Amino acid sequence: MNNSEYIEVPFIKIQQPIGTFYVCKMSWQQLIDISYADIRDIDESSKNSEFDDYLGIQRKVSKGRIKEISSYVTNLDATFPTSIILHIRSTSLFHKGELLENYDDQFIQDNESEIEEMTNVKIEDNKIYIRRSEQIAKILDGQHRIEGFRNAIDNGETIEDFDFNVTVFVDLDLDDQAQIFSVINKAQTKVNKSLVYDLYEYAKHRSPQKTAHDIVRVLNKSEKSALYKSVKILGTAKDKELETIAQATLAELIIDSISKQPMVDRNLLRKKSIFNSSGLKKETDRKELERRIFRNLFIEEDDDTIYFIINNFYNAVSRKWSRAWKNYPIIEKNILKKSTGIVALFRFMRYLYNYKNKVDENMSESEFSEQLELIDIPDTQFTTEFYKPGSSGQSQLFKDLVYQHKENYMLD
Repeated sequence: MNNSEYIEVPFIKIQQPIGTFYVCKMSWQQLIDISYADIRDIDESSKNSEFDDYLGIQRKVSKGRIKEISSYVTNLDATFPTSIILHIRSTSLFHKGELLENYDDQFIQDNESEIEEMTNVKIEDNKIYIRRSEQIAKILDGQHRIEGFRNAIDNGETIEDFDFNVTVFVDLDLDDQAQIFSVINKAQTKVNKSLVYDLYEYAKHRSPQKTAHDIVRVLNKSEKSALYKSVKILGTAKDKELETIAQATLAELIIDSISKQPMVDRNLLRKKSIFNSSGLKKETDRKELERRIFRNLFIEEDDDTIYFIINNFYNAVSRKWSRAWKNYPIIEKNILKKSTGIVALFRFMRYLYNYKNKVDENMSESEFSEQLELIDIPDTQFTTEFYKPGSSGQSQLFKDLVYQHKENYMLD
C-alpha cells in the first residue's frame, strides 16, 4: 500500500444496533483532504447532493456561523470536542477518469473496459486507511466546523495542531444516513426543528429507496432466506465467513429494478401522500418493464412479491450450487456469495424473469430452479481465477450464465 495515497489513522470500533462504525482521530488537514460535497457548495446552500436530494430537503447554512468558527479556531483555547461524522463508500467507480456518482448496471456492463474501481477505505491491523482524495468522505454532521477551517486558511490564518474526533461509517445506505442525521440534530436548538420532524416524517412515505432498504433487511433477517445473516449491515461484517454482501450493493440492485429516477419517484410519492396528488402511473412500455421488472409491483405497493421473487431466486441458486454458496468444503477465493456473484446473479434473475415472460407477478423457486438446471458451471469455477473482483468479473459471469442458458435450452 502506498502510504502517500492513504490517510492512516488508528480507530476504536463501536458496535450499536444500527451496525459497526469507527471513531478516529484526524488532523484538520486530513479532514479537509477527504471531505466533500455538502460543504464544497455550501455558499449556495447546494441541494445537489445525493443525501439532500433523497430526503427532499435543502439544508440552509449560516454564513455568520462559518465566519464565527473561522475566527474562533485561532483562539488559544479553541476546542470542538464533539464528533465530525463522515460516510465513506468502500469503493468508487471511475469512467474515463471521471467519478461515477449515478449509474446503473447496464451502463457498467456497456462500458466495463473503460471503468476503473478504486478502494476508498481499508481496515487492517487496528488501522483505518482512507484514500487521500476529494469526494471520498461525505459529511453527515460538521459542515460548519470544517468550512470554518477552510475559511480561516483561505483568509491567511495559521492553524497548527488541531485534531478532530471523527466518526466514520462505511457503506451506509441512505435510509440509515437520514436516521443518523435526524438523531444528531433533533435536540440541537441551532437546527430548525421543522427540518428534523420532516426527516422523521419522510419515513412514512413510500420510495424506491425505502422499499429496497426494507427488503434487504428482511432478506437478512428471515431464516427462510438464502441470504439469512449474509448481509454486511453498513458494509462491515461481524462474521466475515457469514456476512459476504454489502447492504448497499443489494439495495442499489433493487432500486435499479424499480426506478430509472428514484429521486423523482420519491418526491412524487411524497407529494401524493401530503397533497393527495396523482403519484406514479403504471409503466406500459414493455422494453422499460424488461429493464425495471419491479416497477409496476412497486407502484401497486406489492413489495411482498418483489421480496418473494428475489428470495425465490437466491434460494434456487443456493440449492443449485450448494457447495459454493455455503463454501463447504472450502473453495479458495470463492466469489458466488460475494458482490461479484451476487450482482451477476441478480442480473441473471432479471434475464430469467423476462425469459419466462413474467410481468408484474411472482416467479416461484421451482420455476427458477428449472431454468438453473440448464447451467453447467461447476461450483469450483466460481472463483477469482475465472471471475475477477469488480465489474469485469460480474459482467463475465453474467455473460457465461446467459450463454449457457441459451445454448442448453436449445439443446434441451
